Amino acid sequence: MILKYYIMTLGCKVNQYESQVMSDILNGHGYQSESDYRSADICIVNSCTVTATGDSKCRKFIHRVRRENPDCIIVLCGCMPQAFSEQPELFDGCDIVMGNTARRDIAAVLEEYLRDRQQIIRIAAHAKDEKFEPMQLRSFDERTRAFIKIEDGCNRFCTYCIIPYARGRVRSKPLDVLEKEARDLALNGYKEIVLVGINLSAYGQEYDTDIYDAVSTVCAIEGVERVRLGSIEPERMTEDMLKKLSKLPKFCPHFHLSLQSGCDATLQRMRRHYDTAEYRKIVEHIRTYFDNPSVTTDVMVGFVGESDEEFRQSLSFCYEIGFAKTHVFPYSRRKGTVADRMDGHIDEHIKHERADVMIAHMLDAQRKFMQSQIGKKTTVLAERMDDNGVWEGYSPNYTRVRIKDASLRSGEIYPVIITEACDDYCFGEVVR
Repeated sequence: MILKYYIMTLGCKVNQYESQVMSDILNGHGYQSESDYRSADICIVNSCTVTATGDSKCRKFIHRVRRENPDCIIVLCGCMPQAFSEQPELFDGCDIVMGNTARRDIAAVLEEYLRDRQQIIRIAAHAKDEKFEPMQLRSFDERTRAFIKIEDGCNRFCTYCIIPYARGRVRSKPLDVLEKEARDLALNGYKEIVLVGINLSAYGQEYDTDIYDAVSTVCAIEGVERVRLGSIEPERMTEDMLKKLSKLPKFCPHFHLSLQSGCDATLQRMRRHYDTAEYRKIVEHIRTYFDNPSVTTDVMVGFVGESDEEFRQSLSFCYEIGFAKTHVFPYSRRKGTVADRMDGHIDEHIKHERADVMIAHMLDAQRKFMQSQIGKKTTVLAERMDDNGVWEGYSPNYTRVRIKDASLRSGEIYPVIITEACDDYCFGEVVR
């Protein structure tokens, strides 16, 4: 009997990559992927624990699976069990619980459970000298661009963040391993590769290499036409680094540069390693060295002790920068972090009021960026077509572009001129 599995992936692009790795492993052991958890024999929940909301979403999904598919084997893995391994009540309803250190054991652990039918909780602590977990892909299901995880872990320990406990210390994929994986993906037709990590800008610090080495390695591979970075921290984004990246024609000028707050006092309480002046300078360098770049970001509101004046400073700075897109979210209290023990927590109502104000201002900045794209010539990777024959894809600076041309082919890159701007996407026409 062939057992069918379903994977629910919560959180970041790193989790998406790791879910694909687990899927490949299970396929290699004779399991079959299923598109609906209600008809699956096994449901794997690859969790995210960045916020308390993420934990709640994870628990609700597990309860829904148990209610709607009571005989299903439920596997919980990822960041939540790793960060909260000493809270077994979080694992209620799960048959197998694994952390972030042994995803490659997924098939062996399933076979053990199928043999004994006893709950398995297998969460190994991260070690200080931990090596990068061997992971490689040759394809990425149902995607026209491929992700490659090149870095894991974080050494920063920002006061609000649980991720260093869930992911361990910084460790990187060796360049020769990265090159082979990217080459295999290119041979399978992927023209765009996205390099992802937990603290991507810290890539290679244990090898005396850096993110430029990773990007240039992939850019050199025949068949790869675009190389893109996932979310990055401002650290190590020096003028020299940006200048070198700008000389790589295949590098996409989109920087998702994490900010968190536009107020220096708040950044200091967060234990971020930059101030607004440094951040502004990085953005200026990006706009100096790259043609038509975009800068997107994450902004937290309602952090511990954030006064009305500090919020106004953050709002003003964010609007001044002119982000192409901003993910705005209220501070989420996480047990085990320094911020959880601080005085001055903000009322939830105030947090959400501030989030609404920040979102409104950032949407205005986004509309201005979209308008600035009209008339520009660019390229678009065709990714999906709707029922009306309209294709959608992204330009190098990660502008979402819709093209009314049913003749396009998925996975191909087309020269396009932007003709119209909407709130969060543009329309373009293929240049024939």
